[in-house]
Amino acid sequence: MTAPAPSGAAAAGLAALESALTGAALPALPSLDPRALDEALRAFTRRHGAAALPLLERLAAAPDREQRRAARRALYRLEQAGVRPARPAAAPTARPVVTREAEHAVRAWLSGVDGSGSRAAWILFEGGLGGGLRLCSLILNDEAGIMDTAGGPIARKRLGAELRTLRESQKLPWVEVDGRHACALVEQALALHERLGTVPPPEFARWRKSFAATVAGAQGPSGLSADRGSAGAISGPPQMKGLEDLELLDRSADLLDLPELGGWFLDPARVAPEALALLQARESRLVVSEQIKAEREAAILDGVIEAHFPAPARLRWAGRLRAMAEIFAMTRREDAATLARCVAAALADASRPATAIPFVRALAARGLEMAAEVALGRARLDEVTRAPVRRARE
Repeated sequence: MTAPAPSGAAAAGLAALESALTGAALPALPSLDPRALDEALRAFTRRHGAAALPLLERLAAAPDREQRRAARRALYRLEQAGVRPARPAAAPTARPVVTREAEHAVRAWLSGVDGSGSRAAWILFEGGLGGGLRLCSLILNDEAGIMDTAGGPIARKRLGAELRTLRESQKLPWVEVDGRHACALVEQALALHERLGTVPPPEFARWRKSFAATVAGAQGPSGLSADRGSAGAISGPPQMKGLEDLELLDRSADLLDLPELGGWFLDPARVAPEALALLQARESRLVVSEQIKAEREAAILDGVIEAHFPAPARLRWAGRLRAMAEIFAMTRREDAATLARCVAAALADASRPATAIPFVRALAARGLEMAAEVALGRARLDEVTRAPVRRARE
């Protein structure tokens, strides 16, 4: 059974559609009401099927609103019947406006080492989401690992201002080092946490991947080279060479006169019993010669050194001295650097008694004096402690 012929108005519309079938222009449709236009389009699509698609798509973008709506309905009916227009190949995916590059350390700064074995580190990372800069500030300790972590996004202009303020306000010297070296020191601090069975501060969690990626991407730290044993140790221990080094060692106690080492001494809390014994010896009413008094004080000092400078402690202090030697060298203080290296070599030499190193004797004596000040109530222990303490959060 054939479909009925369209009505007069619809027939005129169908004729206009037929005339535009093979061209690229819109059909010159007469003025039709929506029903007549829809009837003409139905007849046209029944007659031509898929061949009607190009014209219907042109008509679906026509200026006339009613023509667009009627053409879209005709296209929908064809699609329901399984006749679909050919779709162009998908365009390649556009690159996102915000990209994620591998984050890596681009600059870093280290402070000197304080009397507790702590040093500050600023490490500037670039990359990650958006490719901006992030500054991570840490306190690394050679006995406890990572003591404090802070930081976040930072602009270059603000970074310059922060560095100027830092250098003006800090007592310890600061030097710029290779970012990979600073990250390697952080990795060593993490290894120390593993050995001690402790964990870094919770704030470090968001930075861990940045450090791991930098260290993994480096063939090895450049700039300052770090020992595995200490968060503050730098380079391998030099060897003492002869008479010249022995002469240097004889004046090694002079190192403690340097402002940067003014806070270096044994923790007063650890030598409190010996400090009391020293005070008692000094205040004894027994009439003894000055020589005997000096021998008693020397014996107390020797006992402190033997108790507090076992092999691990010697290596730890040697690492601190090597770190400071590098700082002195980078700040053009070669005499201090040479003396610090000499003492570090002596401490690393297990065959040399610690009691025979003037620097060690002065270090222990200063710790005893501080402990005595605490015992006499002239100093507060919490103000002179050299035990690693995490910074309190406000």
